[in-house]
Parts: sequence; C-alpha cells; structure tokens
Amino acid sequence: MAKVVFIGAGSLGFTRGLVRDLLTFPLLRDATIALVDINKERLGYAKRMIDKIVKMGNYPATVIATTERKEVLKGADAVCVTILCGSTDVWQHDILIPKKYGIDINVGDTRGPSGIFRALRTIPTMLDICRDMERLCPNAIMLNYTNPMAMLCHAMQRTSSIKVTGLCHSVQGTAGMLAHWVGVPYDELQYTSAGINHLSWYVKLQHKGKDLYPRLHEVVSTNKKVYNEEQVRNEMFLALGFYVTESSGHNSEYNWWFRKRPDLIKKYCTSGTGWNPGVHAYILDEYRRSEKTWKKGVTEWLAKDKPISLDRGHEYAASIINACLGGGLFQFNGNVPNTGLVTNLPADCCVEVPVLASRKGLESVHVGALPMQCAAITSLSATIEMMAVEGSLTGDAEMVYRAICNDPLTAAVLSLAEIRKMVRDMFRKNQPHLPQFKSVAV
Repeated sequence: MAKVVFIGAGSLGFTRGLVRDLLTFPLLRDATIALVDINKERLGYAKRMIDKIVKMGNYPATVIATTERKEVLKGADAVCVTILCGSTDVWQHDILIPKKYGIDINVGDTRGPSGIFRALRTIPTMLDICRDMERLCPNAIMLNYTNPMAMLCHAMQRTSSIKVTGLCHSVQGTAGMLAHWVGVPYDELQYTSAGINHLSWYVKLQHKGKDLYPRLHEVVSTNKKVYNEEQVRNEMFLALGFYVTESSGHNSEYNWWFRKRPDLIKKYCTSGTGWNPGVHAYILDEYRRSEKTWKKGVTEWLAKDKPISLDRGHEYAASIINACLGGGLFQFNGNVPNTGLVTNLPADCCVEVPVLASRKGLESVHVGALPMQCAAITSLSATIEMMAVEGSLTGDAEMVYRAICNDPLTAAVLSLAEIRKMVRDMFRKNQPHLPQFKSVAV
C-alpha cells in the first residue's frame, strides 16, 4: 500500500488533480493520501474534495488531513510540494518595489528580482521539509511544483540526500500547442526538450523522423493568428531558431527584449490572444481576487449533484510515483542536477531534461549541448540562479545583489547603483521573512 503526502494541500486545484490522477493507477488505488497545510480552512476543504473523489471512484484509499507534516511523513513513498511562503501582503513588495524603479513585472514567481526574493523566503522551508524527510522517509521521492522551480530544486539538490525533482507542465503543454500548429497528432510528435525550467528548448522536434522546424517557421511567419497567439515566444523563435517551453507572459520577463520600455510592452505583451499579460502585477492581482472567490468555486465543485470527471489528467506526478513503485517505465521532463547532461550549461546547476522513472528510481538522460544562441541566455539565467541560491544558503546579501545585477531585464533598465538601492529596499521589506540573513547592508 503506497503512501503519498501532499504538502501545501490547500493549493486545491493542484491537489484535487494530482490525487485524481494518482488513484487511476491500479497500484495506487488503495493508497494512503496524507494532506498537509498550515491553513486549517483550506485543508478542510481539501479533505472534503479528496473524500468526494475517493467515494465517487469507489477507491479503497485512506485520506488523512493534518497541519503537522511530521505526523504523516513517516514511511511515505512520495511527497508532493505545492506551497507559498508569505502572503500576498508580503509578495506584493517583490512586485511593487521594482516597479518604483522602472522594472515592470507581470508574474514575478520564477526569476528576476521578484523571483529571487520569493526563493529567499521559500528555500528555508523547503530545506526543513527535506530534513524531516531525511529522518522520517529517507527513501521517498520529492516532487516539487513550487516556484521558483530551478532555485528551490538547486538548493535542495545541493544540500539534501533526498531524491528531488521539480515538475512543470509547460513542456507537454507547449508540445501540444506546436503539434496543433504544424498539423500533426500530439501522440506522434517526437521531441527532446532541454535547458532550465521555463527556459527549456525543443532541441529536437520531429514527426516520423522528419524535422518539423521548417514547417513551424513557415506557419509562424505567415499565419497571423498563430503569430498573435504567442507574440513573445514567436519573436524569440524567429530570432533564435528553436522554440522555448514556457508561455510568452513568463518569458517576457526573462530577457532584455520585451519589457524594458512601455512601447515594447504595448507592442508585444498586450494585443496577443494567448497567455501574455502585459499588465503590471497581473498574477499578484489574480491571487488577490482568488483569495476572495475561491470558496465559492470549491463549494460548487463539492455539491453532491455536481458530476466530476475521474479521468487522468496530464500532470506527471502520478505517473512518476506509479513507475517508481513498480508500475512500469515513465519518461518525463524533470529538474535535476546538471551532471554533464547539458554540456554548455554550468556544472551542477538545475537543468530541465528528460528523466526516466522506474523501480530503480529517477535516471536523467544526457542531452549534450544546446544551440549556442539558446545557451547564451539560458546559461546566464542558470548562473544567476546559482548565485541567488549561494546567497541564500550562506546568508550573503551581497551575492544576492550580484545575482540581481546580472538579471537581463533589471540590467536593461537600471544602473548598478540603482540596482543596489532597489535590492536594499527589497531586503528591508522582506527582513522578517529572511532568517538566514544576519546582516542585509548591501
């Protein structure tokens, strides 16, 4: 009987989907599902949602809910983590302070100054979870869905013996979009994606052994509807020749090209039809709206007469757990240490590459070198992430400043002196949530 722990079970959409997927596997239908969250109200709703799935599927599963993870980690086979450290009142400073200095951020959860400070707040908690796992379930795998993915995974992989990988749905999601654009069935698409989280590239994109990039270039160049769907990513593709995995909204923040001036934001980030919000603090505002409305949607979902689908979704976690417990092989794209897997990215940085899950565990696949034009920005971002993690683990605020100095969007807008002043302001606002920094006089 498997035991799977969900830390951050109050992330109700994720928890509901991951548990639904888990129970579709014969090997896991009688699993013990342990739900953990520090928010008692959201935890209670999570328990009711999972109980409904178990009842409707007639599964012989056991569901436990607790605010104390140590109560349920003992003997776990897998731990899924979907947490947010700090409320939106804390998070807002990551977005609003850079805006005061001219840096327009729409998401801010992955990299750049806001992503780095989110990492600084979250790394200590993730390491605490790893220490608990080392003591209570040392052979379990951790599947992390929490952003900033690469920095959190790098910190854990660098300091813990726990088998950790990070999961993101952008690889399979974008692959499905590209298959639709070029007119081939998704299940016949052959691809290899490699890089770092949100900056991974389809270094191979084929159908029945034929390179699909010429066809994709033609479609993006001539079909205005397709171009408009992903303006930022399509501009990157036309310039660099390879397609990046994460949305235009996210990628607009990761480089020098799209958000350094209001006219560029207006041109590339506001008129497209896909997920590419040009609005400052877009995700922060969405979270705030969700804080006011989430209960209504959950209550409707829980209504006894409301039908729900028990079909398996497209997230990787359940398939990985099933494979690791002996249910066969499963290949996915995961976030793992760069032990020579991508040869022109920094050694030991966190890379996103194909990984094979089986009873033997997780085996990462060697990819080789990224195209030089893709490696340039990817290597820079990976190095910045390593610097930010080094700063967090050592309590070195100056290293955090140096990481932000090299952030492409920040450097495109601000001088070094201005960046120092901005980082100092961000440290002051975050100081109560950064116990690892004894001094923050950057």
